[in-house]
Amino acid sequence: MNRSMQALESGWKCAVQTARLCCGVPDYDAYVKHLREHHPEREVPDYKAFFRERQEARYKGTGGRCC
Repeated sequence: MNRSMQALESGWKCAVQTARLCCGVPDYDAYVKHLREHHPEREVPDYKAFFRERQEARYKGTGGRCC
């Protein structure tokens, strides 16, 4: 893949992530990366469980950050 295509793909991923965060949709890939780097002992939930937990945390006011 040439540099311009890589830059375009990187920019697109960033724009998608920003749009999702603005709409309140959490970034599962970033969460998985964070768990693997900082909490290797924890099991990585599937997307459905992750999304449900984030929605509960957002709307019930119980969602603090772990780090």
